[in-house]
Amino acid sequence: MNDLSISGKKWLYKEYNSAYVNFLKENYFLDEITAKLLSIRNIDQKYIESFLKPSIKNLIPNPNVLKDMEKTSNRLLEAINKNEKIGIFGDYDVDGASSTALIGNYLKILKQNFDIYIPDRKLEGYGPSVKGFKKLIDKNVSLIITVDCGTMSFEAINFANQNNVDVIVLDHHQSEINLPKAYSIVNPNRLDDDSNLNYLCAAGVCFMTLIAINSNLRKKNWFTKNNISEPNLLDFLDLVSLGTICDVVPLIGLNRALVKQGLKIINLRKNLGLKTLIDLCKIETKTSTYHLGYVIGPRINAGGRVGKCSHGAKLLLNSSPQESFQIAQELDQFNSDRKKLERELLNVVLNTLNKNLNDPVLVLCGNNWHEGVIGIIASRLKEKFNKPTIIISIHNSIGKASARSTLGFDIGAIILAAVQDKILIRGGGHKMAGGFSIEENKIEEFKKFVIKRFKIKMNKKYDKTNLYLDSLISASALNFDFYQKIEKLSPFGSGNPEPRFELENVKVIKSSVVGERHVKSILKSKDGSIVKTISFNSLDSDLGQFLLNNKTNTFNIVGKLSLNEWKGEKNVEFIIDDISVNKTQKNTVPSSIG
Repeated sequence: MNDLSISGKKWLYKEYNSAYVNFLKENYFLDEITAKLLSIRNIDQKYIESFLKPSIKNLIPNPNVLKDMEKTSNRLLEAINKNEKIGIFGDYDVDGASSTALIGNYLKILKQNFDIYIPDRKLEGYGPSVKGFKKLIDKNVSLIITVDCGTMSFEAINFANQNNVDVIVLDHHQSEINLPKAYSIVNPNRLDDDSNLNYLCAAGVCFMTLIAINSNLRKKNWFTKNNISEPNLLDFLDLVSLGTICDVVPLIGLNRALVKQGLKIINLRKNLGLKTLIDLCKIETKTSTYHLGYVIGPRINAGGRVGKCSHGAKLLLNSSPQESFQIAQELDQFNSDRKKLERELLNVVLNTLNKNLNDPVLVLCGNNWHEGVIGIIASRLKEKFNKPTIIISIHNSIGKASARSTLGFDIGAIILAAVQDKILIRGGGHKMAGGFSIEENKIEEFKKFVIKRFKIKMNKKYDKTNLYLDSLISASALNFDFYQKIEKLSPFGSGNPEPRFELENVKVIKSSVVGERHVKSILKSKDGSIVKTISFNSLDSDLGQFLLNNKTNTFNIVGKLSLNEWKGEKNVEFIIDDISVNKTQKNTVPSSIG
């Protein structure tokens, strides 16, 4: 093969254990490709059944394994019995909106009085503040539940305590040894939590909380006494699935079951706001993890980025068709505005890259970069260069930053360490993402700090040029039967990436631009098979231009499978990630079996 493909990456085949593949085929009656993919993913024999058939019933533990859960459940029971007004303080991203709606929709069924508060990203920043808590307390709230935030909110929680208002924290972000004096803090990433559920997002933590309080109410015969039907908690899994996918937490263990079952609930269209947004986006096939991560999620996020921060939560809580449609339309418009801002800022940021391109961690800053899109820019650059990326927007000598990381480098822990070392004003996050505030004159110190930590942690030559492939397949294999075999390993996402395949010796029959920046192509293989493909956001890239302008050369493609359903017909398409011409050899890298 050429040393570098069109994207500048070497294609490397992951190695698999053929003996283990045969073992899986013989003992679990699996086909060749499923067994091979399980071997590549190092799925241990004892986890095969639960991986292929993730069941909530079999995987979910007693919620009280989470630190402070029993205390939380008892306090919520007290609030419900006394009909206290409850305040829900949520983050403005998808996980925060999903978590806010989870708790709010449950309280609605119980006919409880509650109010929500989502802070303004630009004016208030991330997480609880005295200002935000005061607004809830002024509305006669006597219990505040923070969701997807609060673990490090010392000042706001102290303020609530001074006003005799209890605070329950439901979060998943990294913590320090010292925690604020909240009534309770349920967070599987607490240093003293032994639940082994640290992969949950906030929506997953909230779902565990609903299980605990629902069980408590049932034991007290509360539903019968109050003539209220007990909620079916499985109906809330659409929101759990949404938060889990969009927060890019690992799809392992319980998360696999939550998402697998949650997708079924989403496709029943039970949540009016979610249904309205799905219809507005013209998703006419079954809603998938792709739709959640790349179509629905960005629109819910758009309110917090460039519009009204509370719109996402309000949509998922809404029971009025008219209001839901209006909010969904506004979110769709906010998303269009976000795309425009993103394109403009990305060009500006790329122009600052030259002197930083060889750094193992990209730390880029500029004056008044739009805070609502710097997180997306960080994601784009992380994907493009396969490096942890931190984008800092400076205003009045204070920088606000969004960080995105690569596998194996815990950016949330790095941010907390920098806060402890007084380099940052405040900050937090989890393994793959985070945010912080910093004085402008400390940015260079922070850059040296994070690069030093990266070199110590990774302790190896940083190689950004590899693209790892699962298997070579023939074009004739792209059919529904083969797609169903691959789907046995779903849901796909962080911790369980979609399998990436190679097709050899194809030629362009026809290519065209669809949407704003996608390139749709019809390819023909050497054996005469026709392959329908799409390359997302590639119009301005070498990849897109090759597909649009090359009508003679044969070439090889790598990418993932996609199912296109239209009017009852199911067609398998190929999502192209990269192209290589004149390939002559395959490369492999070792991959051990756990």
